[in-house]
Amino acid sequence: MIKFNCEGAGRPDISTLTEAIEALKTLKSKSGEGAEFTGWMELPGDYPKTEEYKAVKEVAAEIREKAQVLIVIGIGGSYLGARAAIEMLKSSRHNQEPGNPQVYFLGNGLDAFDIYQVLRLCEDKSVYVNVISKSGTTLEPALGFRIIREYMYSRYSAEECKQRIIATTDKAKGVLKGLADEVGYRTFVVPDDIGGRYSVLTPVGLLPMAAAGIDIDKVMDAAAKAQAEYSRESSDNPALLYAAVRETGYRRGKTVEIQSYPGESMRFMAEWWKQLYGESEGKGRKGIFPASCQITADLHSLGQFIQDGEPIIQESMVRFEEPAAKLEVKATEANEDGLNYVAGKDMNQVLLAAQKGTMEAHIAGGVPVMEIVLERPDEATFGEMVLFYEIACGISCYMQKVNPFNQPGVEDYKKNMFRLLGKK
Repeated sequence: MIKFNCEGAGRPDISTLTEAIEALKTLKSKSGEGAEFTGWMELPGDYPKTEEYKAVKEVAAEIREKAQVLIVIGIGGSYLGARAAIEMLKSSRHNQEPGNPQVYFLGNGLDAFDIYQVLRLCEDKSVYVNVISKSGTTLEPALGFRIIREYMYSRYSAEECKQRIIATTDKAKGVLKGLADEVGYRTFVVPDDIGGRYSVLTPVGLLPMAAAGIDIDKVMDAAAKAQAEYSRESSDNPALLYAAVRETGYRRGKTVEIQSYPGESMRFMAEWWKQLYGESEGKGRKGIFPASCQITADLHSLGQFIQDGEPIIQESMVRFEEPAAKLEVKATEANEDGLNYVAGKDMNQVLLAAQKGTMEAHIAGGVPVMEIVLERPDEATFGEMVLFYEIACGISCYMQKVNPFNQPGVEDYKKNMFRLLGKK
């Protein structure tokens, strides 16, 4: 299980811990604002028993057997969780490895060159598509799907497209559901009681994950155990303690939380975390702004501000106890680069020294630093992380008296964009 260390930030006071416990009770009893969207809490234990879960694994096995490329079309919670899992567990260079379908994510922006490049990479390859949208009307994935759909029908017959295009959408209504039913695409359901940023352990995330070769049974089993562990109404519950410590920092003027993560393969885990907290907390002129920092790459760009800039930052530093790979630094006789002082050490020892050195420097500079310690980058850890952050996020939002499950501010840019494009 995840270990949480708050020595570098200080323990919260008793009153804040009491508030966190009350917020957890609100979340568990489904008595708070937005409670109709808390289906994700029971999901890890219940969903693997369903026929749909079995179908997800069957379709994923078909994709692995028949596809060289899987295009996943979605935005926000419809792609971030799956991409986070694939890059964390299979590496950010997964698409260069033989034996796996290449997984490309589209529909998360409006970059024509990105779409063009993916289509170019699909030439002479067997392609499957998974389009993910509850309504089917969000412009970015809808437009991406229109372009990819045209491409698929230019390469395959209508009958083949029915097999190769899979829609993950509402169970009964919406533009995408209507199109899928009319044409005959296979469909999976985005549950009514689970919002997009909490949906990674539904078909939204599980189908792309399984298609990439991730053992989703291990993910779900670990998530179910984590759900029980992180729902305990106790001050030694790591998720509850994390929520209480970051809230304590917020009340002391630390209005930005930087998640520091170890290496490129964790970048999209941080992106998923940023969406989870940004859309959940940022309401009513409240909330901690979520940002991220890769150690050590971003220390050469953000490190100066974190250390010496305006004192508004608190930090949660993620590290692994066991690395995904080991690489020893060899000594050279001439020591021409002056690096023999690290000879005989594994690269992960060097990274750990960088993380600990960074923590010491930031604490000395007045930045409260929490540690989130993970066992190893595997399926069990990913399942635990999802529930850890989701439960902690629900607690944090109820402590700040905001609805954790809506996102009213997101609609403003859409209205302006539609007006500028001439939509009636």
